[in-house]
Amino acid sequence: MKAILVTTLVIATLTRLAFRAQAQEWTRFRGPNGTGVSHVQTIPGRITDADINWKVELTGTGHSSPVLWSDHIFLTSTGDKSGGISVLCLSAEDGKLTWRRDFPLTPFARHQFNSFASSTPAVDAERIYVVWNEPEHFFLTALDHLGKTIWQRDFGPFVSQHGCGISPIVYRDKVILGNEQDDAKLVPGGTRTGESFIVAVDAKTGKTLWQTPRRSAVVAYSTPCVYEPKNGKPALLFDSQGHGISALDPDTGKVLWAYDQAFDKRSVSSPLIAGDIILGSCGSGGGGNFVTAVKAGDPARDKQPELAYQMKKSAPYVPTGIVMGDLVWLWSDGGIVTCLHAPTGDIRYQERVGGNYFGSPVWVDGRLFCVSTAGEIVVVEASDKFHVLYRYALNELCHSTPAVALGRLFVRTEKHLWSIGGQKETAR
Repeated sequence: MKAILVTTLVIATLTRLAFRAQAQEWTRFRGPNGTGVSHVQTIPGRITDADINWKVELTGTGHSSPVLWSDHIFLTSTGDKSGGISVLCLSAEDGKLTWRRDFPLTPFARHQFNSFASSTPAVDAERIYVVWNEPEHFFLTALDHLGKTIWQRDFGPFVSQHGCGISPIVYRDKVILGNEQDDAKLVPGGTRTGESFIVAVDAKTGKTLWQTPRRSAVVAYSTPCVYEPKNGKPALLFDSQGHGISALDPDTGKVLWAYDQAFDKRSVSSPLIAGDIILGSCGSGGGGNFVTAVKAGDPARDKQPELAYQMKKSAPYVPTGIVMGDLVWLWSDGGIVTCLHAPTGDIRYQERVGGNYFGSPVWVDGRLFCVSTAGEIVVVEASDKFHVLYRYALNELCHSTPAVALGRLFVRTEKHLWSIGGQKETAR
């Protein structure tokens, strides 16, 4: 009996350690390097009510996505019409609120589809990094894992007709934040001027390490990722109308290369890396969306980026796609999924799944999961053949991208957070 008890305790301890070890896989918007990819095998393709671990009501509302460290979930919410920004920490095990930090925010005009809590936090072993704005202020704040403010930066006015939606990332010892704003002349009645730039600050202190100026054109909401060529140094990739698809040195902020002609409209989705092909998209609420793919530049050989191809039919505007091997899946705002061959741009299929989407898909064990604005999880086979596997209705507004960690799928709807799937411990 004693041996059985010891064995049970060991198994339980190892399970908890494994649970925590997996949590570092989703620390920023769209997970590891913004790929949206998880290789866990514990998320069912055919979701049923029995797969819902828990559903908790959040204080306030929002469209930001959850991020995780250890067994803690971090995300933001807002009182919306009453204003304010809250940073929430919840237990991944049962969804219970661990702590909440409130910050002042006076409501202001923004796009009806946006929220004051749209930017997804980033997290590392010591701190959570949170972004929000008011018309005269653009804040980047670092909290420790207990909710204490470590430092805060105010980068001044943020000029945009739509409000904020930019998410930070952590790269080594730096926090990277894009700040490409609207040209004030393009804002109806706009007189304020903001300064556009990309900035890297020290993760411990918030001190500026480098700041690269950008042209103010149309606000960009693209979250950067890191491109690591086989025979070159890492580069930060950004998408924006003002600078197209560009690569910056993460140590100095120097522009390594840029394909300025990539876009003629706002860029909201984030860069996709498929070997040496970099894809990005642009668009507007009125249409005209398209995807541009460029062959990456090579500063060591003084080689500039080159246009590889463009896709102009049923292209996404807000959602970011998925790359796996030589295939790219693009999920449009209007519910059309495109699979294309990354090296050539050849379309393998282009089919309608229905619904409207602002959240991006995630890839889990050979399947694509995406949540519609009506809160329907749509699961599609991740292959070059179109096959909708299953649908599951959450029945609540959702503009967010799921997170995958601890073997579970975490979905943030407007007012709730859901935990789905994962292997449940056997009762003993």
